[in-house]
Amino acid sequence: MTHVVTESCIRCKYTDCVDVCPVDCFREGPNMLVIDPDECIDCAVCIPECPVNAIYAEEDTPPDQIAFIKLNVELSHAAGWKSITKRKPALADADEWKDVPGKLKELVR
Repeated sequence: MTHVVTESCIRCKYTDCVDVCPVDCFREGPNMLVIDPDECIDCAVCIPECPVNAIYAEEDTPPDQIAFIKLNVELSHAAGWKSITKRKPALADADEWKDVPGKLKELVR
């Protein structure tokens, strides 16, 4: 099993989770992070670190977020989505977007 970054991360991209990851499994896109399932060791230390509750164990992913399991796989191997290993500031308007539902259309690949 692996962990999954879901819709809540879109347009926020808080990176608190990156600092605690022991295997550097996070990949960074323009306005979201994803987890590379080939690298994730299922340790769960990232879950409590996410300020927008965007990270779930794959088996605990909410039904309306299941598509993000496949999306994490796809984007973690996409060109331009590089490993991120150090915390950096969230997006400038992250606080405005953190509680907005239905952000998939905002995802920049």
